[in-house]
Amino acid sequence: MSKDLYELLGVARDADGDTIKKAYRRLARQYHPDVNPEPEAQERFKEISLAYEVLSDPQKRSAYDRGGDPFGGGQAGFGQGAGFSFTDIMDAFFGGQPGAGQGRGPRSRVRRGQDALIRLEVTLAEAAFGVARELKVDTAVLCDACHGEGAAPGSHPVTCETCRGAGEVAHVQRSFLGEIRTLRPCAACRGFGQIISDPCRSCSGDGRVRSRRTLTVKIPAGVDNGTRVQLSEQGEVGPGGGPAGDLYVEIHVAEHETFTRHGNDLHCTVSVPMTAAALGTSLTLPTLEADLEQGADSGVETSFELEIGAGTQSGTQQVLRARGVPGLRGGRGDLVVTVLVETPQRLDARQEELLRELAAIRGEESPTGQVPAEAQRSVFGRLRDAFIH
Repeated sequence: MSKDLYELLGVARDADGDTIKKAYRRLARQYHPDVNPEPEAQERFKEISLAYEVLSDPQKRSAYDRGGDPFGGGQAGFGQGAGFSFTDIMDAFFGGQPGAGQGRGPRSRVRRGQDALIRLEVTLAEAAFGVARELKVDTAVLCDACHGEGAAPGSHPVTCETCRGAGEVAHVQRSFLGEIRTLRPCAACRGFGQIISDPCRSCSGDGRVRSRRTLTVKIPAGVDNGTRVQLSEQGEVGPGGGPAGDLYVEIHVAEHETFTRHGNDLHCTVSVPMTAAALGTSLTLPTLEADLEQGADSGVETSFELEIGAGTQSGTQQVLRARGVPGLRGGRGDLVVTVLVETPQRLDARQEELLRELAAIRGEESPTGQVPAEAQRSVFGRLRDAFIH
């Protein structure tokens, strides 16, 4: 080696591995034969490749710095056993991270577990005011026999003899660039670097088993259909006894016989007789709190009085403030009550006589069915008035 390898790559003698790889990548993109067909460029590429092969290997670099033969014998020129990594050449052209082709090491058996999802049906009152429920969950849990190691009690995983614990093996092939070395996961240990020769009987070497357990989940007040409550680290335990994923409880709210929910507002409909709507009346209606399992002395209001004014028309709505569903971030919606006036369908002789007498008194024996003046105006007339004003 007549030329100084550090000078060939343009780096200092105390340069670290990343600096050497970056320098090689820059020069390889400049002098590779596929990019620069000049004969001098090809020779230059051989030199920088040989320099990189020596300086990127700690043992070869140490031997070179001491003045010895980094190849442990006769000098191996480029294409005669240099054995550089094909991945590092690809990094030079496609911008891979320096060192991506070396030192990946074995992959860990311990991995985070998957998240789990279960669906829980609650009543409208439980969704509105919150509830604590017990759930039976069937998930993977840590194996008690091997504590996640995967090996039978009294034994332990052993280092793979094929890859010697590296988790990957080198494959060498010859090409016009010389001997190209690529790294692949070890087939014997599947890239783990260790082999479980005596797997645990309880978990078959996985480090986890399936089990049913009981959890208590607190449903906050104000949840709605589709709301998901997250329970951290209550999901599936990972392979090798890895940390558990999260458990998500998706809420489904059952239909209520009286109230329907629109956002944080509650809606209900009450029917009153025609006479009650005409004369006015007072109704006692239950609140949503009446569905809660509260004691008699808890002070929770379970009913309210609704005043129906005289002459109330069918479809009239009354809004009762702050009687709806509590919001997840505070506040409370309203209760909207719609009044429907019932018209009697069957009348006996006396009732019909009284109604005809009332119609005569009110002059309604032959109603004209007049349309209100606003409704009589044509669409074009209303548009015209809108532009004028």
